Amino acid sequence: MRNSSAKNRTERFVWFGAGTAIIAFLFILVASPSIFAQGGGSSSSSDRHLETFSQVFRYVQNNYVDEIDPEVLLEGALKGLFESLGDPYSAYLSPTDMRGLSDTTTGRFGGVGMYISKQQLTEEEREANKPSYVVIESPIDGTPAQRAGIRSNDLIVEIEGESTGAMTIDEVLNELRGTPGTSVEITIRRGANLTFPVTLRREFIEVPTVRKAMIGDDIGYLRITQFTPFTDDRVRDAIDSFSSEGYSAMILDLRRNPGGLLTGVVDVANLFFSGGTIVGTRGRVASENEVITANRQKVVPDDLPIVVLIDGGSASASEILAGALKDRDRAYLIGTTTFGKGSVQRVRQLGNGGFRLTMSRYYTPSGEYIDKVGVAPDKTVEEPTMSDEETKAYMELVNSGTIVEFIEETPNPTEDEILAFIEQARADGFTLNEREIRRLIRDESNRARNITTVYDLEFDTVLIEAVRLLRSGEIAGR
Repeated sequence: MRNSSAKNRTERFVWFGAGTAIIAFLFILVASPSIFAQGGGSSSSSDRHLETFSQVFRYVQNNYVDEIDPEVLLEGALKGLFESLGDPYSAYLSPTDMRGLSDTTTGRFGGVGMYISKQQLTEEEREANKPSYVVIESPIDGTPAQRAGIRSNDLIVEIEGESTGAMTIDEVLNELRGTPGTSVEITIRRGANLTFPVTLRREFIEVPTVRKAMIGDDIGYLRITQFTPFTDDRVRDAIDSFSSEGYSAMILDLRRNPGGLLTGVVDVANLFFSGGTIVGTRGRVASENEVITANRQKVVPDDLPIVVLIDGGSASASEILAGALKDRDRAYLIGTTTFGKGSVQRVRQLGNGGFRLTMSRYYTPSGEYIDKVGVAPDKTVEEPTMSDEETKAYMELVNSGTIVEFIEETPNPTEDEILAFIEQARADGFTLNEREIRRLIRDESNRARNITTVYDLEFDTVLIEAVRLLRSGEIAGR
């Protein structure tokens, strides 16, 4: 009986499915002449495709089971259009995406001037529904946040009286940014118990792109984090500063630089060359075919030794600069091969959003197309990597709060105290190598004392090798 019943249920299911398929097929046959009618008077296939899209759009909007906002349909269609290109760099941009991109293209925004992130909670804290507040990574020099005395590791627990615990980082940014001259009140928590309000008056904030410092009295260290309309001015300021201090060599750090504006990197390259090719671009549209040459605004002496630091995070515009310096024998590159993004995108506004579209590919002065290949260093130098087991131990040690407690109790630990801590950590089961534990201790000590450093000659293997190469005389002016 049970088998017969099961068979009947199966037959009913199969026929129901088949019946549905037939009905759907018939509906398509009946409906298709009116839904998908091609515009007979169109002069091109593009016109016919647009007419088809228009008809489908209207049909879905008028007949879908639930009422739907036409903007939602359009946004979905635009996303699909760019995804169909199979190009990861061409994309529809939401208003949030456009805002972030605008920071790079304009080089400034209305805000209070600080780097922020959301607090990382342990699994136990999440299960206990502990709020995830906003961590101030660091205030930007010369901004309202810095002048108000805000420090690295402070927490923003409220904005205009509303807790940040449940806010996304985008929601926080929307609250902090705004028209220059307007004010925003935030509540800061410092340490375990100190909580106080701060009112910040928004200003135009220039997107920081350059960090600089002298290494000793001979090497100018210059880190470029991205390329905006102001980057060349900041690079020029750095070079002027190095020159006034009598530098005899330079380290240009392009690691983890994702790129930015083509005009921005060309303006920076002009500071290193007197004429000659910087980069070439080629596209389907004639206006995209160009050979960009230096305009003789060089400020770096021809005989100054330069080492460029690169890695897999160096992409796009940073690869243009690294490739030009290498191809023209102007600098010595060390690190690891760059990301390999050899295309140029144009950005267009579309309502509050927009899109970016790949319009051309770029080539280094030697004619190399580096997409998916990257720029190779003259000398490969890799940072030590952690195994999966070490990474797990690293996160367990960070999340345990042990190092924070150690620094709170011992703000300036001696070598003996550090060794004792490492021994105890291992006894507690944290199987992490000594180098990484020492780095965590050093970083936490700096954070606790509100110390920011431009470079790291203690743990940065690639930088250490760059300094050695320059001071040994192995790298001469090119």
